[in-house]
Amino acid sequence: MLIHPWDAARDDDEWRGWLRTRDFGQLAVNGVDGAAPVVVPTHFLYDGDAEVLLHLARPNPIWAALEANPAVVVSVHDDYAYIPTSWRSDSPVTGVPTSYYAAVQLVCQAEIVDDREGKAEILRRQLAHHQPAGDHGEVAADAGPYHRNLSAIRGLRLRVAEVRAKFKYDDHRQAELHERVARGLAERDLPGDAGALNQQRRRRATAP
Repeated sequence: MLIHPWDAARDDDEWRGWLRTRDFGQLAVNGVDGAAPVVVPTHFLYDGDAEVLLHLARPNPIWAALEANPAVVVSVHDDYAYIPTSWRSDSPVTGVPTSYYAAVQLVCQAEIVDDREGKAEILRRQLAHHQPAGDHGEVAADAGPYHRNLSAIRGLRLRVAEVRAKFKYDDHRQAELHERVARGLAERDLPGDAGALNQQRRRRATAP
């Protein structure tokens, strides 16, 4: 992912705060023997520091790819909007359209978890995160509503080695352009426009 200096996260708190409210993304793994990459959309649990936990069905094609190469990327993007030519210039001849978006990529080393207690622990922590009301029953390797299904899944423990974070909202452009784009996003109000507008305003308000 290309990250210009003006699009980079200002600090770790910025991307961590953004990612804290997002727990669905794509897990990308290199294909085996030159095949296309394996990309799996999935919920996950990130501890905010060094570890990502998730589980997937045993028949998932990702396992062979992971066994061949445990390097993976967890990719999350949101708050995106298409910015048309006329919003970025007074003249449609000179204007250049672009995309606004926020994206975080966690580059990780994967460890496959196959023992029952290890899988139960991952499931327990995921359910506590995704269903915090506690309506998930007991989660144990040999009891509760899930233990008979543990053989149908495999767990993944991902150790974060690198973080790539990008907030692409024309930070390097003049205030006049920001104001024109902000008006356009507010008036158009397509899905994603409100999130992009909020990020654009936040970045402007916190600019050094």
